Amino acid sequence: MRLAILAAAFAIPTVAMAADDPVSDTIAARQGYYKLLGANMGVLAGMAQGDIDYDSSSAQTAADNMVVLTTYDLGHLYMPGTSADDSDKSRALAKIWGDFAGVQEKGGAFVEAAMAMQAVAGAGKGEMAGALGALGGSCKGCHDTYRVK
Repeated sequence: MRLAILAAAFAIPTVAMAADDPVSDTIAARQGYYKLLGANMGVLAGMAQGDIDYDSSSAQTAADNMVVLTTYDLGHLYMPGTSADDSDKSRALAKIWGDFAGVQEKGGAFVEAAMAMQAVAGAGKGEMAGALGALGGSCKGCHDTYRVK
């Protein structure tokens, strides 16, 4: 949870400083959103790998946070002109804008995996770790297709 709060705290000043540049603002906001997801994923992955002691409450909170984040409407964060072709601050491939159906399909897979994680995160390390593969795979599927490597 602390990582999520820190990620948000760092994202807000970045957006505020770039207030005169809508492209930079949009890229920074999109990256802030994904940093929040990553912070929560880091908690779950750290527990699964044994780098962080498994704590059912913390695992459940991280999973709950991810599900809450899936309810956020990202449409405005994918403004045309915010791809890696347009800005060195972005790693989003321009093909996103030509394949919204594919992006939505991958997003749907992420939502399903996040909900599956939410259902088991607090039940035990084994259950949480078992759901992590699908959750991480859903992230990787989008990264492999729509993000500069």
